[in-house]
Amino acid sequence: MKIDKLAGDRFKERPSDCVIDSHALMIRGGYIKGVANGIYSSYMPMRRITRKIENIIREEMDAIDGQEVQFPVVMPGSLWEESGRFTSIGSELCRFKDRNGIPMVLGMTHEEAAVQLVRESANTYTKYPFMIYQIQTKFRDEGRPRAGLIRVREFTMKDAYSFHTSQEDLERYYKICYDAYNRIFARCGIPEVVTVKSDSGMMGGSISHEYMLLTPIGEDSIAICGECDYRANMEAAECITENKCEGEDKPLELVYTPGIHTIEDICNFLHTPLEESCKAVVYQKNMTDEYVIVFIRGDLDVNETKLTNYLGEEVHPGEITEDCGLYAGFIGPYGIDKDKFTVIIDKSLEGTHNLSCGANKPEYHYTGLKISRDLGDVEYVELAKITDGGICPNCGKHSISISRGIEVGNIFQLGTKYTKSMGMQYLDADGNLQYPIMGCYGIGVGRLAASVCEVHHDDYGPIWPMSIAPWQVHICCLRSDDEECKGFSDKLYEDMLGDNIEVLYDDRNIRPGAMFSDADLIGVPVRVIVSPRNLAENLCEVVTRDKEINEKVPKDEVIPFVRKLIAERLAACK
Repeated sequence: MKIDKLAGDRFKERPSDCVIDSHALMIRGGYIKGVANGIYSSYMPMRRITRKIENIIREEMDAIDGQEVQFPVVMPGSLWEESGRFTSIGSELCRFKDRNGIPMVLGMTHEEAAVQLVRESANTYTKYPFMIYQIQTKFRDEGRPRAGLIRVREFTMKDAYSFHTSQEDLERYYKICYDAYNRIFARCGIPEVVTVKSDSGMMGGSISHEYMLLTPIGEDSIAICGECDYRANMEAAECITENKCEGEDKPLELVYTPGIHTIEDICNFLHTPLEESCKAVVYQKNMTDEYVIVFIRGDLDVNETKLTNYLGEEVHPGEITEDCGLYAGFIGPYGIDKDKFTVIIDKSLEGTHNLSCGANKPEYHYTGLKISRDLGDVEYVELAKITDGGICPNCGKHSISISRGIEVGNIFQLGTKYTKSMGMQYLDADGNLQYPIMGCYGIGVGRLAASVCEVHHDDYGPIWPMSIAPWQVHICCLRSDDEECKGFSDKLYEDMLGDNIEVLYDDRNIRPGAMFSDADLIGVPVRVIVSPRNLAENLCEVVTRDKEINEKVPKDEVIPFVRKLIAERLAACK
């Protein structure tokens, strides 16, 4: 490919709306162009990168007996009604009606389509286990698309679905996919990806893992133990607390607290630490606006994903009105009307005493609250966010640190959630009808490309791994107006093409600085610089984008030298 024919512009200025480096570099380098909020078109360099990622994924999926299929982007709403997700998923699911008034959806995930494809044919145990996968466009009406391809509304994803006749067989295959994913990310140039326990969310199922690329710009928070191998998404990490009941129990006492509304204010007023307080966090259910009040230790925050999973429905921050029966800043667990409100006591309050809390009366708080004495037997629910320096759920040490990461893949043990709801059954060896057990495995292709760019770049542009680079070699002819320089560059380009080397050729009559600036933005791993000065010594300059190699190579040895570099760097991505 000659760069003067390459569609898309490359420019120096950072776009003002790009909040992370990968987004800015992909816009500046002519990889993508915005079409609408969270929707992008891809230029040739980006398409070559994503095609290589897709091929790596295909090779690894095929190697574990995956069968590539393709599901439709548009599906009838009735299919999603079978699973119950047509109404349970919120505005992220794009619903519309066709010309005949039939409800339809744009696929944001394809569990329903996978079951629909195989539920008639996979009717006997002899056809199990098997896995089907696709690489397909999806649309999720994301509420806050940002960061370029990291969080979008339209995206390309590989999703795979396995079907099994036993939980043991699912767990066996789950481990196989787990290892295959590690190979995929290593081959794409990011072996540093880590796996974390995660929340299954809208997918359902009991066991799930996310593959996280640790980076400060990541949107996900990850709890990592520095003493053992525990890693979990904040949404799924258990928050373990220690409550030291020091001193004698104090009586429950009503205290006049005028003008005090926050948990920090009351603790300052009473000269007590936050750990010795009980705060109320108020929500409302999305469907009914019913109030949900979570009581939690004052130094902790509610994990809303855990709360949603516990309730089985979505919630939003509560709006406290004058006639709702609640008094903002003065809400407490003692004496609250449990018939009127859904009241939940977080596990962090178990074993506490002498707490301060709201008195459900304007301008008053209680001190001396002891849950077991003053509230009787209560159900404690673990809803708190794990904290930096917190207790590891695995080894029990105060060794948790919170890091940021980008989710580049996920795997779920779905169980029978979809096969049961959609009536998929098979005859077992004894002639009895059973529901298949499913696994689900996803990788976002564009997000993976952007994530690689995010961790492999410098101030001048991406540094693409050889395995997914848009081209392997970039020839820079510094003097296209010099006959010898142009002639040798042309021949080198043709010889490399004939030797099946992926090569980009820049023979524009522009300043070397501008040429090198474009080359940095395109990020090809190996650069061959042809100039009259070096040719006078029968040499070419070969440099790598990561600046590890900068050598003068005899011009007759350039192609063998380049081929060796390509082979070494491809081998490093395995």
